[in-house]
Formats: sequence, C-alpha cells, structure tokens
Amino acid sequence: MAFRPLPASTIARVVRPAISQTAIRHYSAPVDGAIPAAKQKYVPTGGTYPKGFLVSGTHVGVKATNKSNPDLAFLASETPCAAAAVFTKNKFQAAPVTVSREMLKRRSNKGIRSVIVNSGCANAVTGKGGMEDAEKMGAEADKCFGQSSDGKGGSSIVMSTGVIGQRLPIQKILLKIPTAYDGLGSSHEHWLTAARAICTTDTFPKLISRTFSLPSSPSIEYRIAGMTKGAGMIHPNMATLLGMIATDAPVASNLLPSLLTSAVHKSFNSITIDGDTSTNDTVAVLANGAAGGQEITSGSSEDYAAFQSTLTEFATDLAKLVVRDGEGATKFVTIRVTDSPSEVGARKIASTIARSPLVKTALYGRDANWGRIACATGYALLSEPGLPVNEVAEVVPEKISVSFIPSDGSPELKLLVNGEPESVDEARASEILEHEDLEIHVSLGNGKEQATYWTCDYSHEYITINGDYRT
Repeated sequence: MAFRPLPASTIARVVRPAISQTAIRHYSAPVDGAIPAAKQKYVPTGGTYPKGFLVSGTHVGVKATNKSNPDLAFLASETPCAAAAVFTKNKFQAAPVTVSREMLKRRSNKGIRSVIVNSGCANAVTGKGGMEDAEKMGAEADKCFGQSSDGKGGSSIVMSTGVIGQRLPIQKILLKIPTAYDGLGSSHEHWLTAARAICTTDTFPKLISRTFSLPSSPSIEYRIAGMTKGAGMIHPNMATLLGMIATDAPVASNLLPSLLTSAVHKSFNSITIDGDTSTNDTVAVLANGAAGGQEITSGSSEDYAAFQSTLTEFATDLAKLVVRDGEGATKFVTIRVTDSPSEVGARKIASTIARSPLVKTALYGRDANWGRIACATGYALLSEPGLPVNEVAEVVPEKISVSFIPSDGSPELKLLVNGEPESVDEARASEILEHEDLEIHVSLGNGKEQATYWTCDYSHEYITINGDYRT
C-alpha cells in the first residue's frame, strides 16, 4: 500500500496539543521564581553564621530575561583569611576556574578576601576575552577593600555559572560589584539572598549553617555556613557545581586543601544527576579564625580530625541538597554498595547504577525493575572496547544481593539474594517507590569495603528543562 502523507492542517491538529503539554513544568522552578511547595521544607528560616563574614545578593541582569532576581553573589571576610578550592577536571575549564586556581596557588592559600559569583553565564569556552573578564571581576571585587597591593596579585575567588560559550556582559557586572559590596551584611536574609543569586535552574536556594566545637577549645562555639548551586550537569570529577563554605574556626592555610579534598571525595564527588561533569565546577572553603582559639596547625591533631569530620558531614549535607533539586527529579535515591573487595570498585558500581538512564526512568515510573540494577552492576567494571581490560572479579553474580530499603523504617524488600531472584510483592514494591526517598542496597558478597552515592530519577521534565535551557 502506498504511503499517503497527512495534510499539513491535520499534522498541526495532531502536534499542537503535544507541544502545549511539554510547556507544563511540574518539577522545575516556576516562572515567577517562587519556590515549589514540595521544596520549601529545604529552605532554612534562620541560621547561625560565622563571625567576620559578610554576604550579599544583587540583581545585575546577566541574562536579559532576568528582570529582578539577584544574580551576583558576594562573600567577603572582614580580614584576610585562609582559603582553598577544588575545581573541575573537565578539559574545557571555564575562565574563572583558571583565574581562581592560579590566584590561590600564587598566594599559597593565604590572604584571601572574597568570593564573587555571577549566575546566568558560565564564561566557559570564551577564549582570551573570557579570561580577561574573569580577571576584571576579581580585580573589581578587590578594589572594594581599599587595601594596597602586596605584590601577589588579586585576592578574590571568581566563579560563574550558566550558559557555556557566551561572553559575560562584563560592564554590567563590574558596575554592580560596588553595589554588591555596599549591600554586604551578616543576617539570615543576606545569606539567603546570596544563595539565591547563584541559582540557575535550581528551584530553591541551598543554604546550611551550624555550630561545632573543637577539642582544644571546648568552650568556644565555632560556626560554619555554606551555600551551593546545581540541578543539572551534575557528576563528579571533582565538585560538579558551585559551592562556598565559610567558617570562623582558625585553620592553617596549608591544611585547608587536604581537608577540603577529603570532604569533597565523600560528598560532592559522590553525587550524580545526569552524568555530565561541568566546565565550571568549583567548591571553596574560607577560614578566618574570627572566633578565636588555638589554630589548627597539625594534620595529626585531635582538632584536625574533629574539623575534618565536621567539614565532611557539612559538605555531604550540602551535596544532598543538590540531588534533591535535580532537574525534573521526583525522588532522592541513595545507592549503597557493600561487601566489596575494594572501595574503588564499590564507588564505580554505585556510580554506574546512579547514572543508568534505565534505572532512573524505572524509579520515576515507580517500576521495581531490579533487573536494570543488576545489569548496571554487571557492566560497571567492564572496559570500553579498545581499552585495557579491567579486573572484574569483584562482581560474582552468584554472590550479588539487591534490595530496596524503605524510608519509613519498614522492613527491606529483598529482590535478589545470592544471585537468586526473590518472589517480589509488586504491590509492596510500588508502595515503597511512592516515597520521595529510597535506598537501593547492593551487596557484592565478596569483601568488606563499601561506597555510597546519591542520585535522583529521570522524569519527562528533565528533557523539557534541558531542551529549552538557552531560551
């Protein structure tokens, strides 16, 4: 039978309803900037912020469509402080990444005054002009402090986030940096506005603060606060987003890099949304010692261990907020791989499961298709064709067990036990998958090491958001 194409008028009637449907965004940020009701519980109504740090969020209009929302964040220490940062390993590294890394190296992580961040444009893959723009942002921030040059160049960390491949409207930004400086403050509202200023497709500002103590100064209340952004293009190879952490604890500048790297390994490097590592990833920590007490100068001291634990836990909680705001996500999923011969292998398997499109779409559909989990486990350690063969003995199918751990505290649902499928109660499985939070536990039955990843599901909304991201 010959194929007869439909008349154009008929095609229009068929296609138009589908197009209008895709315009409905159920899980992305509302057009008016309001926080979705389901996400409001993650936004703090108050906080305890570190002494000697001031912040602000200012509207610039980096994207022409942004008429009122803050898109320039400024974090400043009242005194020069110690700082460290970790950066993306993407070969296309954004200009602010290069500028900030070189500044910290030149200063040996000492004498840092501020972090200046714009959203709306990533200033990535922008050539020499982009480098100049990043340098100008840092220099303009430095001018605000009115300090004379110490011969070591700039003292501000620069970050940018947004669309790749476009130049910053640099003059608009430079004109507003003094305004951002004048608006600095220490209140909760100042911190929350700054957290909003670094958002792009985020549906809510991600801000945490808390207090802690150190063994050498038990009577001193130290404070730590941080903000992060990220909802898409999230996968480690370092930090997968932007983040700023500030503390008034006294930490020697030479110790901060190792403290941050260790914390990031178990937090920002253990989350994934879509498997894409950004060109702009930067997470920085600043310590000004404003609360007093004995400075942490030894990596073998009790204070060092205590601060490492505090920083790691804090960074983990920040990183989890990123996953909870994954583009179009409806679920927060913990992937825990245990009983592995190596931690590296466990991490690789957890990461593979966490970014499997088939696993993620099944979770969105509330389908207990655990075969996809087993499948991802089975190929996680295989090499790509043409590359050296990896050691795959860690995965022994006859020893693998898979189960769902409900978030309500009810008993786990066993799906696979020692390679043998269980008789799954599909109604029970569907009930578990109705919850916003879920844990998938995979036991390799072949060792004592383990690893944890946090991820989310894939919904129709993810395609919608990224299909029209630039518009």
